[in-house]
Amino acid sequence: MINKGRITLKSIADELGISVSVVSRVLSGQGSKYGISKATQEAVAKIAGRLRFKPNQLARGLRLAKTLTLGLVIPDISNPFFAGVAYQIETIARDAGYSTILCDSLENEDVERDVLGVLQSRVVDGLIVAPVGKTYDHLAGIDQSQCPVVLVDRHFPGSKIPFVTSDNFGGALQATRYLLENGHRHIACIQGTPGAQSSVERVRGFRTALTEFGIRFTKRHVSGDAFSWESGYIAAKKLLRRRPRPTAIFLANNQIALGTLVALKEKGLRVPEDISLVAFDDEPFFAHLAPPLSTVAQNVNEIGHHAIEMLQALMKGLSSLSVSGITVPTQLVLRSSVRNIGQPR
Repeated sequence: MINKGRITLKSIADELGISVSVVSRVLSGQGSKYGISKATQEAVAKIAGRLRFKPNQLARGLRLAKTLTLGLVIPDISNPFFAGVAYQIETIARDAGYSTILCDSLENEDVERDVLGVLQSRVVDGLIVAPVGKTYDHLAGIDQSQCPVVLVDRHFPGSKIPFVTSDNFGGALQATRYLLENGHRHIACIQGTPGAQSSVERVRGFRTALTEFGIRFTKRHVSGDAFSWESGYIAAKKLLRRRPRPTAIFLANNQIALGTLVALKEKGLRVPEDISLVAFDDEPFFAHLAPPLSTVAQNVNEIGHHAIEMLQALMKGLSSLSVSGITVPTQLVLRSSVRNIGQPR
């Protein structure tokens, strides 16, 4: 009689009077390969199904030298962009037979180091990381042959770690040009985390557009210190006290945009009548704001697919990829948050 409290391969084998190896081969789909009779295969499958037997994945992983598990580390699960990336990666990984352990590093590099250590101790087969900070020694120190790593969204120039990112520079350049083409010259940028590559590239795109239109860039053009709602709110409040007040603001991500909108509402300012806005990141609800917000859309689906494909190639032992980094194009989505104020002299 099987003890239903803990169903094992051995207990199924004992019940049927066969060896554990036979049960294991049947449940792993290799019964026919090893010449096990159809009757035995059906008997094993029947009892395993009746008892809702679940194999020990850790033990199976040790035998295969794989755990069929991936680690995914993102900096803020509450951010719809990262939630979308995580959804795509988890869905594709599941279709490929992998489970995903999702960790939120809370935009904190110390937490990121800790969760990476935990994931490695779980012997995950690969890691996909959207890194937090400016340093990457803890990522570069991971043995790619033992646990391949792919970065998403943010990466590090000079690092050999493969990455998938959006065209942060091009998207910011296009958005800022759009503001300038609509006559705006007193333009500000609320950036993300200083030093994070995605923020650096978006500020660079903003700066390049100003230079193209003959505007001398200064430090006063840029405010903010994090990719967060709070940073957007605080930076926007400061900008609104300036004289002359900016007629337009480029916002470096969706969270910053939300904080800015709250600051404008508190001040009684209207978009775009009093101030024009364009934000990096497009979210479904941005189309339903009053007015709808113009944005730079990132292709979350493509980012997720490229990241998984790159990681799978590394896990198959392809140590030298044909490309070390992939930059996914962005798209400027025009709605109603920018007012044309004419072409000033």
